[in-house]
Amino acid sequence: MVTGPVITTDTAYDDYTYLALGDSYTIGESVPETARFPEQAVQLLRAAHIRIAAPRIVATTGWTTDELQAGITTANIQGSYDVVTLLIGVNDQYRGRPVAEYRPLFTALLQQAIGFAGGHAERVVVISIPDWGVTPYASGRNRQQIAAEIDAYNVANKAITASMGAAYLDITPGSRKAATDTSLIAEDGLHPSGKAYTIWAKALLPLLKKALGKQ
Repeated sequence: MVTGPVITTDTAYDDYTYLALGDSYTIGESVPETARFPEQAVQLLRAAHIRIAAPRIVATTGWTTDELQAGITTANIQGSYDVVTLLIGVNDQYRGRPVAEYRPLFTALLQQAIGFAGGHAERVVVISIPDWGVTPYASGRNRQQIAAEIDAYNVANKAITASMGAAYLDITPGSRKAATDTSLIAEDGLHPSGKAYTIWAKALLPLLKKALGKQ
């Protein structure tokens, strides 16, 4: 089910700011707010004595690349952010769109993300698309085909990310562990659990620290 865009912000810790762009994986479908990976990443940064505001999240379950683009326009994002994450494409794959169609749309979104980071590509982290084909939701579907298509999408977004000088976090291999570890899957049988997002956030932490010059 597609709902309205969720946009959150907070200025309690305002030394640094974080913009998270994406779809269900960024908004944390089927997990509590505090379990979303952007929220967990911020808590890890704060635990490392880095003062950062709660993430501003522009994401909605079901969004494709073009729908995220429209959502960004609606959100009317002003100013720049110290770090930006971008995770998008699973719904393009789910709807059967070819990689050739995804590539230019993702490119445009990454260009926007870099713009939101004040033109600093090194402050942007692209996160790979996880493999939903290992989840119970995919039962009865061609799991090998889903995996192959996800891989093709990730080959494309990784190459584009490298060409623009942004950072890249590959969480896809880890997402496939859900095939044998159901604790990594939310109760809806499709999306990652809070435990899975903890793994993502911990992997994201050093990239965010580097982006903030806090290595």
